Amino acid sequence: MSSTEEFRIEHDLLGVKKIPTGAYYGVQTARAMENFHISGVPIKQYPDLIRALAAVKLAAARANYECGKITKTVLDGIDGACHEIMDGKLHDQFLVDLIQGGAGTSSNMAANEVIANRALELMGHKKGEYQYCSPLDHVNCSQSTNDAYPTALHLAFIFINDRLIDELDLLVAALSRKGREFAGILKMGRTQLQDAVPMTLGQEFDAWAHSLDNEVEALRHSENVLLEVNMGGTAIGTGLNAPRGYATKCVGQLAQITGKAYRLAPNLVEATQDTQPFVLYSAVLKSLAIKLSKICNDLRLLSSGPRAGINEINLPPKQPGSTIMPGKVNPVIPEVVNQACYRVIGNDLAVTLAAEAGQLQLNVMEPVIAACILDSQTLFMNSARTLREHCIDGITANADVCRYHVEHSIGLVTALNPVIGYDTASELAAEALRTGRGIVELVREKKILTDEQIAEVLDPAKMAGGA
Repeated sequence: MSSTEEFRIEHDLLGVKKIPTGAYYGVQTARAMENFHISGVPIKQYPDLIRALAAVKLAAARANYECGKITKTVLDGIDGACHEIMDGKLHDQFLVDLIQGGAGTSSNMAANEVIANRALELMGHKKGEYQYCSPLDHVNCSQSTNDAYPTALHLAFIFINDRLIDELDLLVAALSRKGREFAGILKMGRTQLQDAVPMTLGQEFDAWAHSLDNEVEALRHSENVLLEVNMGGTAIGTGLNAPRGYATKCVGQLAQITGKAYRLAPNLVEATQDTQPFVLYSAVLKSLAIKLSKICNDLRLLSSGPRAGINEINLPPKQPGSTIMPGKVNPVIPEVVNQACYRVIGNDLAVTLAAEAGQLQLNVMEPVIAACILDSQTLFMNSARTLREHCIDGITANADVCRYHVEHSIGLVTALNPVIGYDTASELAAEALRTGRGIVELVREKKILTDEQIAEVLDPAKMAGGA
């Protein structure tokens, strides 16, 4: 910068620092920007976390006003700034790395400083004139990072969880549609990668839909554990420096602002040091990762080949698959979702280790917990949309291949067993193995059943458990 007029001077306990005049952040955020070059992911990349921080500060300001801790003028300034941030403004000012030392203090101070400086402008003052609205004395009034930051994480995770559920619901619906579309296509079921008994391709897709739907329900239920917050506990849960009645008022304001039934933890000392809600929520995400990855594995297996594999379904061709093998098309969409699932499982391990690292009255590892869960939620939203739009919706069935596998599989004798008897079925199986011929072919040749009887036994409705 060529002129001192392009800076303002701010100070903290470590001394003075030049802050760009146009910046809404202040001295503590500036120090954090210098200190933490870790993940390369600034808070601004997660708008929901910024909105959550603003919602927490707004709730605190309203509660502080009710308790007589701040004036109506200061409240109006903070209220206006918080609403702007919740509407998506000033997010570019949140430049601190998501992973940071200090148990989230830098994230909390980023919110305090941006809100204070914007409030000052709304109040008719200049940025940095903190005697009128201070990041600490006003925006952070009756708070500590140790209650404001984890509460903001609870809010952010719920904000994203709602959208994640919406995306997963669409994926479940897409799988269910394919289940209906393929309801009449008979195929072989497989256990231990070996032929088992007949089923329909529709049943296979329906099972995937049901499996994912169970995980969606778990995500819905997991919201409850995140609705309990430690707001008002301040430093270690004793409520030091917070006025009587503030905690209840603040959580009530949170519920009003967000439309969610936030409630105060019954023991704020315990809630301030405990990260179990994050562990439980992350575990649900890991369970989803396991289910979704298994489905993607199945999609890759069933579409394998196309000539020398199972080849029962066709995945939409998305891009050439090789720089050396002409004509090869790979299942790149299931592959990328597999990788996202592995990342989520790894994130859950990091959350587990971070939660275990809590000591005495605080867990200082919450920033990496935040980074991991936010990353997992984002990966799942993108993966669910990608898998649905670029894979599931365009899947087609190779009905003839499915039928061929049924008629030539030794496993078919299990379905014939109640009709032709165990001994006859065993003889057919042995001959089919010895000669390489199909079961249905042998049944016809030996006139064990008529074509009408064969068709009745292999009716897809019966294979699917129908009448």
